[in-house]
Amino acid sequence: MFKNYLKIALRSIWRNKVFSSINILGLAIGLATCMLIMLYVQNELSYDRYNTKADQIVRVVFKGQVQGQKMKEANVMPPVAKTLQNDYAEVEQATRLMTAGTPAIVYGDHAFTDEPLAFVDSNFLDVFTLPLVQGNKKTVLQQPNSIVITTDAAHKFFGNENAIGKTLFLKNAGTIFMVTGVIKPVPVNSHFRFSLFASMAAVPDAESGSWMTSGFFTYLVLQKGYDFHKLQAKLPQVVEKYMGPPLKQSMGISLAMFRKQGNDIGFLLQPLTDIHLHSDFTGDLAAYGDIRYVYIFSAVAVFMLLIACINFINLSTAGASKRAREVGIRKVLGSRKGQLVRQFMMESLVITGVALLLALIIVRVALPYFSRLSGIELSMNFLSDPLLLAALLLLVAITGLLAGSYPAFYLSAFNPVSVIKGKFFGGKQSKWLRRGLVVFQFFISITLIVGTLVVFRQLSYINNIQLGYDKNNVLILPDTGLSGDKAALLRQQIAADSRVENVTSSGYIPVGPSYGNNFFLHPQTNASQIKTLRYDVEYNYLATLGMQLAYGRNFSKVFATDSSGIILNETAVRAFGWSNDALNKTLTHFDNRGAATTYHVIGVIKDFHFKSLHERISPLVMTLSTTNSTLIVKANTTDISGLLSSVKQHWQAINPDAPFTYSFLDDRYANAYKSEANTGYILAIFAGLTIFIACLGLFGLATFTANQRTKEIGVRKVLGASVKSIVLLLSGDFLKLVCLAFVIAAPVSWYIMSKWLQDFAYRTPMGWQIYLFAAVIAVCIAIATISVQAIKAAIANPVKSLRTE
Repeated sequence: MFKNYLKIALRSIWRNKVFSSINILGLAIGLATCMLIMLYVQNELSYDRYNTKADQIVRVVFKGQVQGQKMKEANVMPPVAKTLQNDYAEVEQATRLMTAGTPAIVYGDHAFTDEPLAFVDSNFLDVFTLPLVQGNKKTVLQQPNSIVITTDAAHKFFGNENAIGKTLFLKNAGTIFMVTGVIKPVPVNSHFRFSLFASMAAVPDAESGSWMTSGFFTYLVLQKGYDFHKLQAKLPQVVEKYMGPPLKQSMGISLAMFRKQGNDIGFLLQPLTDIHLHSDFTGDLAAYGDIRYVYIFSAVAVFMLLIACINFINLSTAGASKRAREVGIRKVLGSRKGQLVRQFMMESLVITGVALLLALIIVRVALPYFSRLSGIELSMNFLSDPLLLAALLLLVAITGLLAGSYPAFYLSAFNPVSVIKGKFFGGKQSKWLRRGLVVFQFFISITLIVGTLVVFRQLSYINNIQLGYDKNNVLILPDTGLSGDKAALLRQQIAADSRVENVTSSGYIPVGPSYGNNFFLHPQTNASQIKTLRYDVEYNYLATLGMQLAYGRNFSKVFATDSSGIILNETAVRAFGWSNDALNKTLTHFDNRGAATTYHVIGVIKDFHFKSLHERISPLVMTLSTTNSTLIVKANTTDISGLLSSVKQHWQAINPDAPFTYSFLDDRYANAYKSEANTGYILAIFAGLTIFIACLGLFGLATFTANQRTKEIGVRKVLGASVKSIVLLLSGDFLKLVCLAFVIAAPVSWYIMSKWLQDFAYRTPMGWQIYLFAAVIAVCIAIATISVQAIKAAIANPVKSLRTE
């Protein structure tokens, strides 16, 4: 029986090649989209789950609010790990990590500056599953100058030589480290990406008891099955006991008074597996994913598949006229309804199977492009991953059953006497179902169109907003400290180039990777502190980056007292409660030992965006420093490649063994919003695909309607109706459906995109033009699709139309 069903199904598919091809193409696109998004979602949800203790590990993060300025930081104070492990039995292990950037590492005559380094506690490899290839997990990180490197780093540094016992010189720190272990590369689905792990015993501050400084990423291993919320509820006691006394010493007020003034500080626990998709902390280890995009793309996948299934239903019912008499004759000859249902379901599963093969080809071709757009290296691992394979097979089965169920029951329910006479079409219920499905298709399409337009409008706003500094033609040269006492010579050579307008030095860059800190100031002793960010800058920092003073002056070599001078941004002035009279005001900073440093205000700079546009501009202060190792070069030429070549020559003449690395400020800015840009491109592609599939469904319904009204059209033509009037007659109902879809999609898309825009502190308004443009696109595409069948029906010979019965 199965063989007979299959044979009939193949014959039917071949006989209806056009409709079958459209069905297969629509389902293939829907399935391919689902598979791509399945790979994306599976990758995003897999982060850090490679650790055997993943379900036990939590990260300790810091939260607080000082004078309305919120703090949410991924790293905490040095003693937090040891304190929590000693005070709470549910904490089995505690370990720490401190980042060290990509320092210059010298081995022999070669220098390397592209390998990220972290200092970690000796038990780090016992907490995280990073398998050792060489070395003893218990002892590799015990000694102060020991270092563990990945196999990739070992091959880069030493070639095929044995890495154990080799020494690496960290030029910036002037310290020699011995390689005591080699591990496999850190998995790509990890929230940290380091090639080198050095012993924390080499960090002087690691044993500090200070509760007023931070910088240590702290992880706890809790008892198996323990609810971390219970420990989190106890953390306010830790704040009271350990942070209260130093807070009073540095600020002169108790923790209770501090909180009474509207401030607060404390800790949160974050499950390890939540870090990648649920992090919005400053100073974190990487730019992570976003759970909202997982939800959005998952919804898109489901809707794309539903739209493809709707197409199958519409096209199957549209072609019912070719199958009706077949059904009638089968019923007259004794076929039962169940047999007919199984026959049509077999056809559906065969079409879905062919669509799956085509979808796999589409995925294979599209995967590299989708990987680049999403910023994630994805691979087709359906066969190697049992869960993904099972999900894929289940997806295909559900798709086949979902797409084929309605046509199967619809066609098998025909009355044999009626269909043999040609009267086989369903009543109002079937009519409204088909129309409802078209409305649903265009509702999804219009929603995606609006979403895409909003994303690109926000990106345009980001690219054209007044930042308060000039990001164009600004070259960033890190690690100039590698030049040692020749750093000044390198700067002079670069500044002497006629293509260079200005040169300054600072590790604080307005966008992209930059130094960071929390700098607490208050106008007078024992007064409420204001949290600020401190920029250590040079004399011509403002001029190089095109920043403008609101009033006052810049740092100057003429004034010896500028070593204690300070420049505030306008937001800081408002935070201190001053209006336009901030000049010569004094501010006091207390370090973690309670020692005070007094600064006097020499100028106020106009606000500029030194944070992401997701955040409001916060208080900023600038202090004078001439010991920075990052050069910032402002070019005044279009010959950027020539300037780069010249700078590289100067660099290599002074640092022949150190690699030449650089970046441009405008590229850093673009990279800061790369995920939003990629999201826009992906949404645009999905919107185009949904429109394409929806048009296939609309084409099916137009075909169905034209077939149903063949005799009516013939009568109208005989009575003198024009082709134009008939086209309008057939198109009018469909345009009403598209307009209804727009009415439903407009408020839904507004709500969704308003939520998305709320993540930006600075955002574009959602104007009516977006909705008008989306409506015009949808209507024009619908008209173009419908017109094909409408015109074909309108120009048909009315004599043939009247002979259809």
